[in-house]
Amino acid sequence: MYIFDSAQKKKVLFESIRQGEAKLYVCGPTVYDDAHLGHARSAVAFDLLRRVLIASGYRVYFVKNFTDIDDKIIAKMHQSGQSLEEITAFYIERYKDEMRALHVDDADIEPKATQTIHEIIAFIETMLAKGVAYGTSDGVYFDTSKDTKYLCLSHRSMEEETALARVETKEEKKDAKDFALWKFSKANEPSYPAPFGAGRPGWHIECSAMIEKHLAYSDGAYQIDIHAGGADLLFPHHENEAAQTRCKSDQELAKYWMHNGFVTINGEKMSKSLGNSFFLKDALKHYDGEVLRFYLLSTHYRANFNFSEEDLLMSKKRLDKVYRLKKRVFDIARDETPVEPLFRDQMLEALCDDLNISKALAILDETISRFNDQIDQNPKDKALKRQAHANLHWIESLLGIGLYDPYMYFQLGIVDAEKAHIEALIEERALAKKAKDFAKADEIRALLESKRIQLMDTPNGTQWEKVL
Repeated sequence: MYIFDSAQKKKVLFESIRQGEAKLYVCGPTVYDDAHLGHARSAVAFDLLRRVLIASGYRVYFVKNFTDIDDKIIAKMHQSGQSLEEITAFYIERYKDEMRALHVDDADIEPKATQTIHEIIAFIETMLAKGVAYGTSDGVYFDTSKDTKYLCLSHRSMEEETALARVETKEEKKDAKDFALWKFSKANEPSYPAPFGAGRPGWHIECSAMIEKHLAYSDGAYQIDIHAGGADLLFPHHENEAAQTRCKSDQELAKYWMHNGFVTINGEKMSKSLGNSFFLKDALKHYDGEVLRFYLLSTHYRANFNFSEEDLLMSKKRLDKVYRLKKRVFDIARDETPVEPLFRDQMLEALCDDLNISKALAILDETISRFNDQIDQNPKDKALKRQAHANLHWIESLLGIGLYDPYMYFQLGIVDAEKAHIEALIEERALAKKAKDFAKADEIRALLESKRIQLMDTPNGTQWEKVL
């Protein structure tokens, strides 16, 4: 398997630290607001990575965190009057519901910063004892001058780092590059007791502590195999994680680093300050989660992703082909027929090339076309249909698509009351045709088409679909 390592800035052969195992950590959201398309892009991209690793025979240990204490959360507390727990519990549950809608599997462990305070404090104590951290009147800071490899991950210059650091410059800091590990208590803010002063953790420290707690190998050069997240996290977040772990433990945090590209909306970089931070909840009001998942998957994870409704509808038409084949074989009970070895190998070969989704989807398209042609020629061949069924079922686990009943898929977005009305009109049309009142039948068809409902008269009765 080959992946693009952000630290080496090239595609490299993936060699796990321990044979047959892969330890993967992905940075999750800061839970002060609803998830946006950037969160969805990262979640879907690395859910695919996890699925491909599993399909390739690895036992994957996967951790994704929730940052549940942060300046933005505290600001939300003051603005809303709610407690930290009320705010974060609400947005964590909302996030998880939306990820399930996208068919993103839960991580094996999903730690919270507030549940890792003990480990964070111990981590900082060790750094203070080693002289790689120091205290000021407002907190404890990491001394970046102690890390000879600082900026080797993001490959930034010192000038860029100083100009673009997320933390404010403090007079007591030894260097503008230094960053907060711990922030001392302020009035009306959450606070935790610590030997070096009551307060709360900085942003970067939690991931290093969580990895050490839940995943770390303690007997080698690296703690985990892959650390992943959005490209916006490469600097300063991942750079600072790597630095503090290196200086505290004398180990590299991760053997490989992977980052997904930015999301733009109609060509403009997604940003809340620009008012174009497209919330996932809004997208899910109009499009099913699997449709969104397939659209987000369709662009290579490292490429920047431009969201547009026109492209989404084109992507859905491609997904429709999966379900049209599934419809053709749905009447055949699925047995123990295995996936075709050649199809499996071709798909995995493509996805093991740094998740080459374009090649994988091209192979899927060709396979669907092949089965459609073969079924056209041999419509009663049950073995052929079972093979198609087996291939589609394998795709469900590999790509996380095709999970619906195919008839239900083409009726997504229609509520039960509307379905009952459509079915009643179809029955009325059938009676009109039986009475040879073809004008009435055509009138009902036209009425349904005006509501974007397409009818298909088949030997098994009239089927209907919603057309976007």
